[in-house]
Amino acid sequence: MVVLSLQLLPSLPYASFVFGDSLVDAGNNDYLFTLSKADSPPYGIDFAPSGGRPTGRFTNGRTISDIIGMKTQSCQAMGETSFPPPYLAPNTSSNILSSGINYASGSSGILDETGSLFIGRVPLRQQINYFEETRGFMVRMVGENAAAKFLKTAIFSVTSGSNDILNYLEPSIPFLGKEKVAPAVLQDMMVSNLTLHLKHLHQLGARKFIVVGIGPLGCIPYVRALMLVENGKCSSVADRLIQGYNMKLSRKINQLNQEMGPETIFVFANSYQIVIEIIKNYRQYGFENVNDPCCGGSFPPFLCFRGPDAGSSSVLCKDRSKFVFWDAYHPTEATNIIIAKRLLDGDASAAYPVNVRRLYEYAS
Repeated sequence: MVVLSLQLLPSLPYASFVFGDSLVDAGNNDYLFTLSKADSPPYGIDFAPSGGRPTGRFTNGRTISDIIGMKTQSCQAMGETSFPPPYLAPNTSSNILSSGINYASGSSGILDETGSLFIGRVPLRQQINYFEETRGFMVRMVGENAAAKFLKTAIFSVTSGSNDILNYLEPSIPFLGKEKVAPAVLQDMMVSNLTLHLKHLHQLGARKFIVVGIGPLGCIPYVRALMLVENGKCSSVADRLIQGYNMKLSRKINQLNQEMGPETIFVFANSYQIVIEIIKNYRQYGFENVNDPCCGGSFPPFLCFRGPDAGSSSVLCKDRSKFVFWDAYHPTEATNIIIAKRLLDGDASAAYPVNVRRLYEYAS
């Protein structure tokens, strides 16, 4: 499905392989039969490389992965911008390994069943299976040693888990007849499954990992509406569940670093702490609205779309840079920029044991 050219292999130190959900999906869901799509305006309205046309990114501009990649790629010095293209795109560019590949899929989760109500999505397990196919192709083209050497310098980022939590918080559907597990059991299941996926990537040659924790979903417009939380407050039920998960995940990341070092390094990206700081001090960051989505409503059906005329379109805010949230689920590009900068150059409260810029330099 993806056409690869490995002629440039020795000179590409900063390839990025992206796994996860709609926070980092670069358009894979455009090629699926799914209810989870961002393929129509005004999605992508501020994404300069597409001229403001939708690319399948679930925001108005760039994702966090896009921004981090731009600020670390050597191609930036040449004035070029290269984003990891979506794996499922049929006409992926031939110089794909100058940027890597994006396997992320909106509505997917760590657990295979997460997002099933949206029909099509690529669970994290399948995303890694796709990477295994990519790796197999690399080995056939340049041999095991060259492929392994290349993958040792690449960055593998995993941003998954939000949808597992959201699915858990949503009311059970009676006819499915499935009992909810206890919160601690869910947290343990997620950490256990994610650990298996990370170890699988390690077996396939990954050595530099960014593992992104779950942000404060209790503060997003969708959950605040779902849990009937008033403006200016977040759902403590949701955020306690997430904090417990993040704590268990960070412990596991520490354990993996001890077990697999020194050639392997896992960075825990504390998105919860970063986003909470933005929400609490939003005016200091230049925002004016921390409660409402820029596009669509704060109440069901939460749709963000542009119709043939103003009367048939959802509400779109006048200044997208002043809103923390783009739609009921996702941050604006303005928020993504702040998060990306903190992950790149922040202290241990943002990324641990090193920040992302240090990770790029690590053992290269």
